[in-house]
Amino acid sequence: MRHIAIIGSGPAGYYTAEAAQKQWGDDVRVDIFDRLPVPYGLIRTGVAPDHQSIKGVSRRYEQTALSDNVRFVGNVTIGEDVSIDELRDLYDAVVLATGAPRDRGLDLPGDHLRGVYGSAAFVGWYNGHPEFAALDPDLSGETAVVIGMGNVALDVARILSKTREEFAGSDIVGHALDALAGSKIRRIVVLGRRGPHQIMMTPKELGELGHLARATPRVDPADLPDIAEDALLEPGLRKSVTHLRNFAEHGEDAPADIAVEFDFFAAPRGLLGQGRVEAIEVERTRIEAGRAVGTGEFYEIPASLVVACIGYRTAPIPGVPFDERAGRFANDEGRILPGLYCVGWARRGPSGTIGTNRPDGFAVIEKIAEDMPAFAHNQGRAGFDALAAARGIDVVTFRDWKRIEEAEAARAREGAPREKFVDVAEMIRARG
Repeated sequence: MRHIAIIGSGPAGYYTAEAAQKQWGDDVRVDIFDRLPVPYGLIRTGVAPDHQSIKGVSRRYEQTALSDNVRFVGNVTIGEDVSIDELRDLYDAVVLATGAPRDRGLDLPGDHLRGVYGSAAFVGWYNGHPEFAALDPDLSGETAVVIGMGNVALDVARILSKTREEFAGSDIVGHALDALAGSKIRRIVVLGRRGPHQIMMTPKELGELGHLARATPRVDPADLPDIAEDALLEPGLRKSVTHLRNFAEHGEDAPADIAVEFDFFAAPRGLLGQGRVEAIEVERTRIEAGRAVGTGEFYEIPASLVVACIGYRTAPIPGVPFDERAGRFANDEGRILPGLYCVGWARRGPSGTIGTNRPDGFAVIEKIAEDMPAFAHNQGRAGFDALAAARGIDVVTFRDWKRIEEAEAARAREGAPREKFVDVAEMIRARG
């Protein structure tokens, strides 16, 4: 019997567990650990609450979780409750599937001011992540600036723009819904260092901005390249740029309670304010050899809220080699140390889609299978259970999670699939 521990219950974790089942069938036992009492990682707390179809992938993970040889081990913090070295002694292989839950820093003057947030924190706030549920951003100002040109920036801009009615059917948490309903923000500036041909926004997400009840996206026509140059783009990006061209053509004339303005060729240089952010200093840029280069032309955008959507970093774990520059675990195609591996964003950094993690999971299991003969077969879950009992670790099982899930569904507002518990102690009580 092979015993594998997977740290992290998001997409990378469950795809890796699925791959282990296909590799060894009934001859493997997989324990999936998570520091929260609830599974699914970014599916629960990262995917936008109004994108319920994407969250539906969790049903596939549930099939894996309900298998006889896979179990969920929630409410266990690796590095505190149990060390990596202890897990390596207990299991034949340990796979880090912890994702990239920390914000990449802005590293600009004034980034410490109140009202300046990273997207992990801000998205975690409206998605009910226990670590960020108490964020309480001030939405009383008129202008918000969103830094970034990817889908997360679009999510943030869209969530800030929607009416309460437009959140029908979503699982946005109540405290965020109430705060957004009282928001005074009427201008959202989406700031990008480069131009329309360098965006990372996908067509579907960009197109959603054109169908909001009270918000209108706007693009300066002068920022758009000659339309003939669009023919050189790959199809997805070409569709995205077509949306931008439509925004440029119709945005200025369309009435809007909220304007979502795309400010291209604009690099943030500093956050200004006394105690809290009041404005952002921006330098105009131009593209040279694909890079954004400052032109020396500066201007200021007033802002009472700034959300930086510029990327994520993996959280280090004591005893695991870490690549500070790349913001992920130091590894060679998933191998870290004998018996220790990483997968997904923890391996390659925050890139790709949810589905990208599936081939990643199968690839790391192939490496484990190659290495496995060199390992002594260990105690696995029996050894961990004995350790947990000795230390009084309060493990949450998948059966416990199903009771938490039922309680969240029972307390949901009308039309919503759930009202998430945003406090770990509440989650523990809800399991009964």
